[in-house]
Amino acid sequence: MIILQNAVTVFLILGGTVFMLIGSIGINRLPDFYTRAHASGKVDTLGILMFVGGLAVYEGISIDAAKLLLIVVFVAITSPVSSHQLARRAMLLGLKPWYGRDRDHQKSR
Repeated sequence: MIILQNAVTVFLILGGTVFMLIGSIGINRLPDFYTRAHASGKVDTLGILMFVGGLAVYEGISIDAAKLLLIVVFVAITSPVSSHQLARRAMLLGLKPWYGRDRDHQKSR
């Protein structure tokens, strides 16, 4: 039983770390605010959920695991909502999405 618990813990923590790394790379490499918000909102949320979920599995059945699961629920609710609200506010303030070089080049002709 301990081996299975450790295996699940390692899988979740490493998976969460990989997702957070991919999200960080996406924030640096993507061209505009909306695609960056998507990378941070989706990938980092999943990464944090997996990472903290792995910590909860490692703790076993305890009060600490219950607290970690409350963090998982809080992040699962608040992170996508805040990402959506940031993108919505940017759209309302007139920030235009990036459509690519080809489309911008065609507009200038």
